[in-house]
Amino acid sequence: MYITELYNPEPANYRREKDDNTSHRIEDNRKRQSKLTLDKLNRLRMMNDVRKLEHEEKLKNLSSQYKPPAAAGGGLSI
Repeated sequence: MYITELYNPEPANYRREKDDNTSHRIEDNRKRQSKLTLDKLNRLRMMNDVRKLEHEEKLKNLSSQYKPPAAAGGGLSI
């Protein structure tokens, strides 16, 4: 768990608690592959959309932080 998760709760259907408690063994992977269902695909799409929005917000914040200051008339001139 990240510290930001305490202050900014996750959107709905981003992660499920029951998925965290699963345990897989090596033998399970050798016998069969997990089935990719529409539910899993939808959750992956939602997580990707959330990551994309978070990345865009981060870029917007960074561009506002590091943009050059406006040219002001009162400065040193040599």
